[in-house]
Amino acid sequence: MPKSYSVDLRERVLNHLEKNPDKKAASILFQVGVATVFRWASLKKLKGNVEPLRRKYAYKKIDDQKLIEYVEANPDHFLSEIAEHFGLTLQAIFYALKRLKITRKKRRHSIRKETKKKEPTLQKV
Repeated sequence: MPKSYSVDLRERVLNHLEKNPDKKAASILFQVGVATVFRWASLKKLKGNVEPLRRKYAYKKIDDQKLIEYVEANPDHFLSEIAEHFGLTLQAIFYALKRLKITRKKRRHSIRKETKKKEPTLQKV
């Protein structure tokens, strides 16, 4: 995702707009989009500043260490059982396990014993 424009550039554009209200000319001069100039102007009117919007901290819904311990203690549980234990959705558990690189595939162990390879015998004719 691209970075937001600096506050300094935003303020320079808005200072230019105070002297010359032509937003299209300001967008060409500062090499930003016309819609961006309009957005900054309306943001200045609404909030009084032109600080870029920051995303709030996205916390993790599940503690990774608790999930690892639960899966080690209960390796045969389905995703639905794990999700029910933690009070989350299947998708949340699936992506948490994927992020932790824990596979949920159940592999069938080979029941057959390996037989010794027999050497071919020569038949007498």
